[in-house]
Amino acid sequence: MRIGDERVHAVPGKALYWIGSDIQVAPTVATKRITTMRVAVIAVLVVAATAAVTAAQPTDSREQLLNLEKEWEDAEKNHDVTMLRRILDDRFIVTLGDKTADKEAFIKLFSDGAVDPTESATLTYEAVIIDGDTAVLVGTETAHGTREGAAYTRVYRYTTTYIRRQGRWQALAEHIVRVPQAQ
Repeated sequence: MRIGDERVHAVPGKALYWIGSDIQVAPTVATKRITTMRVAVIAVLVVAATAAVTAAQPTDSREQLLNLEKEWEDAEKNHDVTMLRRILDDRFIVTLGDKTADKEAFIKLFSDGAVDPTESATLTYEAVIIDGDTAVLVGTETAHGTREGAAYTRVYRYTTTYIRRQGRWQALAEHIVRVPQAQ
């Protein structure tokens, strides 16, 4: 297209407008609608993806925590010091009845002591509470074994606090109390 002495190229989806002696190129109404629709669709997809990730996170975290609890139980049973060090935060503290122990003292219970006579243990979870990068598990452990030729069953109640750092859960604190046997 020629306007005066200058050659003007038409741009698809754009309209030419005269403003004084200048020619301006602007999007057509149809182009504006398509752009607006694209932005709206992208916004909806972003919101939906964010909602899906947010909704899935507690479930994923819950599963990660329950798996970590099983790994912890196995590490204690197998005296796996390396696994215990990975599971427990460096600031870990445990309350066992009326005593407390830090990470290394707790690990020493499983690395230096006599073989645990527990033959099986069942964990039951009453609550798994997750709030961002902090989680609290409340449960019961029922242990069965034989000590000095006599079978036993012991029940423990526990509360464990976990923190997530760099995508990995670690135990920060645990409180364990033995449930008295019914008389």
